[in-house]
Amino acid sequence: MLNLGAGIVESVDMGYTGPLEKVDDFRWRIPRSYKEGMRTDAILFASEAMIPALREDNAPEQAANVATLPGIVGSSLAMPDIHWGYGFPIGGVAAMDAEEGVISPGGIGFDINCGVRLVRTDLEINDVRPGIKDLISILFKNVPAGVGSRGVTDVAASQIDDILSRGAEWAVEKGYGWEEDLDATEEGGRMKNANPTTVSSKAKQRGIPQVGSLGSGNHFLEIDYVDKVFDDKAAEAFGLREGQVTVSVHCGSRGAGHQIATDYLREMERSVRKRNIQLPDRQLACAPVNSKEGEDYFQAMSCGANYAWANRQMILHWIRQSFEEHFRTDAEKLGLRQVYDVAHNIAKIEEHVVEGKRRKVYVHRKGATRAFPQGHPDVPIKYRDVGQPALIPGDMGSGSYVLVGGDRIMQDSFGSTCHGAGRVMSRSKALKRFTVRGVRDDLEKKDIFLKSATKDGILEEAPDAYKNIEDVISVVVGAGLCRRVARLSPIGVMKG
Repeated sequence: MLNLGAGIVESVDMGYTGPLEKVDDFRWRIPRSYKEGMRTDAILFASEAMIPALREDNAPEQAANVATLPGIVGSSLAMPDIHWGYGFPIGGVAAMDAEEGVISPGGIGFDINCGVRLVRTDLEINDVRPGIKDLISILFKNVPAGVGSRGVTDVAASQIDDILSRGAEWAVEKGYGWEEDLDATEEGGRMKNANPTTVSSKAKQRGIPQVGSLGSGNHFLEIDYVDKVFDDKAAEAFGLREGQVTVSVHCGSRGAGHQIATDYLREMERSVRKRNIQLPDRQLACAPVNSKEGEDYFQAMSCGANYAWANRQMILHWIRQSFEEHFRTDAEKLGLRQVYDVAHNIAKIEEHVVEGKRRKVYVHRKGATRAFPQGHPDVPIKYRDVGQPALIPGDMGSGSYVLVGGDRIMQDSFGSTCHGAGRVMSRSKALKRFTVRGVRDDLEKKDIFLKSATKDGILEEAPDAYKNIEDVISVVVGAGLCRRVARLSPIGVMKG
């Protein structure tokens, strides 16, 4: 057991031995009677085959712990890509009442607004595959990547407050992209409640050199092709067709977001002590949403989200330049148009019907993707007849999915779905288990070209360190949370 100061929490190494009651083929319940302090049940979306690995990882314990937070509304939720995280499980979703609830940095994560941006092209697979090595090399030259990657320091140094305030809007205004990109970005690429005065100078200083950079870890830039279309109407609305080349970017708020989370976790720990909030795990440190600490964090988190949207917007600009350099043709003629950009580490104020009543809540999504269905007013007008694109990357050997919200997503998961394949192996174990040559050989057999800035970037993200994306998608589809629109298969991968 680990004594973490605000109660006791089981170590990830111990495994979960508590109850998991089968609700149906895709839902499992941890009843609120499981442990003292639970205010509601925890619901895990998973198949029976996933349960042994879930128990071994112990992430269900974290889902149960989340159910103890003051003001939680509905159930504590966990998506099928759930795995152990900081406080909340990665793959966790929880809604807190907008008057009586709390906000917790552990429910968003350190990489605020880590998310995915999908770009379509008018190119076919045969236009791109023969020159994929050269194209990835050009992208590697133009898009900063790696642990210490530096973006455009000279631009950001005098404008960091604008970046934190205005996000992708700032980037487009400065020439990084097209106005239409904002219409295909969650929140238009800007959380309007962001307040740079709530962000520390240290967070700003960490962010200045990194804006416009991919970073390392599980972040990537990937060239794919549309392998299969499942929903013709939605795919047509998104501009996707079989055989078409697309580009995906997965990254977040870099050091700025990490520092914001670090700063406010200290504030929240003081808030917990001051208010005598009883928690089973100090990593769930939180503050009432209407307290100064809670309001300041939400504004600072929104700054981190805006930084990430500016970051991905700038990367898109350099992707277009790279395609222009490689194909010697204008990006507009190549059809490099953004399909969507969606966050999967964020808290949002939303209205949801809970137990028959419409309530305003703070929805925490940590490793979970918003997937509002057709007709929802927050879906861009051009997609409203089919629903918002949900972009779900798998591992670098198996590709990604584009989904839309299904019939049950609003009532069962606050409009949320999975965010990826989800790890089944820690990064430290992956470093010991795999070899660079082995990973490269496996990808080459699938005709996938990989270029990485570091050896660790290859080993930590080896495909076998992740769950099978097909299994994860089958659960969210089977549970009625989503429908498949298209599957994307990789041609080339760039990693930090």
